[in-house]
Amino acid sequence: MIDDRNEITRRDFLLSTAMITASSATGHSQPILGAFIGHEVNPAPAVPATEVDMGSVFPAGGVYFRKSNPPTEDWERDHQTASRLGMNTFRHWFMWSALEVAPGKWDWADYDRMMDLAAQNNIKVIIATLDTAAPEWAFRKFPNARYKASDDSITHSSVSASSGVGGFPGLCLDNPEVKALAENFHTRLIEHYHNHPALLGYDLWNETTYNGGRPGKTNCFCDASKKKLQQWLKTKYGSLDKVCKTWHRPSFAEWEDIEPPRDFSGYPESLDWLQHRIDNAYDLFDWRIQLYRKLDPKHLVTCHGVAGTLESYPSAVHNEWMAAKRVDVYGLTWVQSRHGTESWRQWQSFDLTRAGARGKPFWHAEAQGGPLWMQPQLIGKPREDGRVTEPEDVRIWNMISFAGGARGLLYCRYRPLLDGPLFGAFGSIGMDGSVTPRAEMAGKTLSWANAHPEIWKSRPVRGDVGLLFVPEAELFNYVQQLSTDFYAESMRGAYQAFFDQNIQPDFVALEHIDEYELIYLAYPVMMHPETVGKLKEYVTKGGTLVCEGLPAYFGEHGHVGQVQPNYGLDELFGARETYVEFLADIHDHLKMEVNGNTIDGRYFFQEYETKGSGKAVGHYPSGTIAAIENQTGKGRTLLMGSFPGGGYYLHHGKEARTLFAGFLKTAGITPRVTLADDEVQARVHQGAGGTYLWITNPTRTSRAVSVALAPELGTFSAAEDKWGNLSIKLTGQQVVVSVPARDAAVIALR
Repeated sequence: MIDDRNEITRRDFLLSTAMITASSATGHSQPILGAFIGHEVNPAPAVPATEVDMGSVFPAGGVYFRKSNPPTEDWERDHQTASRLGMNTFRHWFMWSALEVAPGKWDWADYDRMMDLAAQNNIKVIIATLDTAAPEWAFRKFPNARYKASDDSITHSSVSASSGVGGFPGLCLDNPEVKALAENFHTRLIEHYHNHPALLGYDLWNETTYNGGRPGKTNCFCDASKKKLQQWLKTKYGSLDKVCKTWHRPSFAEWEDIEPPRDFSGYPESLDWLQHRIDNAYDLFDWRIQLYRKLDPKHLVTCHGVAGTLESYPSAVHNEWMAAKRVDVYGLTWVQSRHGTESWRQWQSFDLTRAGARGKPFWHAEAQGGPLWMQPQLIGKPREDGRVTEPEDVRIWNMISFAGGARGLLYCRYRPLLDGPLFGAFGSIGMDGSVTPRAEMAGKTLSWANAHPEIWKSRPVRGDVGLLFVPEAELFNYVQQLSTDFYAESMRGAYQAFFDQNIQPDFVALEHIDEYELIYLAYPVMMHPETVGKLKEYVTKGGTLVCEGLPAYFGEHGHVGQVQPNYGLDELFGARETYVEFLADIHDHLKMEVNGNTIDGRYFFQEYETKGSGKAVGHYPSGTIAAIENQTGKGRTLLMGSFPGGGYYLHHGKEARTLFAGFLKTAGITPRVTLADDEVQARVHQGAGGTYLWITNPTRTSRAVSVALAPELGTFSAAEDKWGNLSIKLTGQQVVVSVPARDAAVIALR
């Protein structure tokens, strides 16, 4: 689903739970490649790759049936057309509101027809189970379960722009009587279809989005949700007195006095409230998973997110690591018209999804194959920025998805809706069901993918540098600024500074930092003591840590440390704060020099004095110290007093790129690939299928590309383009090829 709400979010991966995994409850998964740990550079994937029976070499197709669309008379023809185009997988929206049409009265007829047509045309089906579309009668019967926001407004049933069907966003499942009805919906659904020959699996959480609302209008404040929060606090703190002291609310006399905060003025209570919502959303996900694993252990359990970890974790609980670890196959929604066609944006989303998947297969679960019209995020954009889709766009977007590691691709619409504000959107097929040139291109790329099983036995190699995701830093940014922009722009700017030089950055969770020699820590303004302890251990063992300014300035519960850097980080970095300034509105053009490079900071800044073995390596224009390097144990650190990631996101300074490339040299790292032309991208896949060099050219001109491969990738004597049969020149570690506009090369190296 393309979420039609205004705001979506992410979640936290540090929850310590032993969840049901793909390999423990089904027979789908088995490791095919070894794990790699420690600081040594290794061209193979950093985690075990997992092979899953996905019903075909490469699941390919689209989201087809949403009850209101497509027209009944076209169903049979559409399935035949999809099969001829090389599509082998459909996902349908099985909405509770469309199935239980009255209490205990079920209407399966249309969905039965979908499943039967799929089986007749050799198409497998993923059942998207949507208890987020509650029956209309349930809204009447359980008014207490309607979402109640912090401003006391009530959410009523509405028609989803993504389906043209009512019942959205559902009812609050914190209410046990409604949760029981939803469990009955899931149970009846499994019982009805678990033996159907077309069934491939279930998608149990569409876009992994929780209806959290936005600052000033957060959900949910119904009585059942308040009780859930009170119980969560009992488990976390153990006593009411401890909650009173932590929240700075000394007059709670009973647990029932506690309510969710209606604004974010209190840091401890706001952070607890957001964390509770995250935990609660994943508890509901676990409830669904356990039910499906129990009643149908034969079929896949999947879900897909929106690669929203860096921006919508606090508001919509998006977290690639937390979601992906629970399922057999993960995935993402990514449509260029929503985000922009600059290639780094798509690459970043796939790198983030791949990081969360940790070796499991993931799909481009909702891709764009057609235009998008009349939506607010399009205003002012040129038509070629995803608004009008051409066959060449379909080609390059699909090839980037493949190069980014996707193991399947489904369009978010097989054909467009004919109803509602998203009419005509996203589908490669025409609104009348006809095959367009876009659909022909889609069929070509997807048929090619299924014709080359050997390619998908290899996976993207580990990146050159790890970008550390710190969930508490993002949560705090949301609480303090009512937005995650500072965190997201800092992370994405750091990503771009590497990406723009074809240095492969990987996103990494705290528990996996030992897999990288170099870690970049963006916007670390709040950190837990446990996070700081892990970073200290990483450096002591030999890692290189490059850190942006104000690390752990705000500690546990958002409390300011009296010695800065906080939690003993002054010892780690060899630095002590002498001055700090929080004036984000006037610091978009803040300048600082680091290692001889004049770069842009942003938001806030710290000035330092050296401590112990710390050495000043950067200054502000005033002459005060802006950056300090230090050695601790077997490792080293670089602390910069502002936020170069946020600065690069805004300014894209040349000297910032030089600085970021220099971080690899400091850590003794040679990039996997080196290109003279940074407008094209190159990635290497390795594994049981061999070594493949993927080169994508998103520009509108043909590019003569020369790629130097790092020696550690191996030595090769032959090269063959598996996609376009392009002429390849291989000389030692140098690969030369001319890649057409909005096209790619997939070069098998032997």
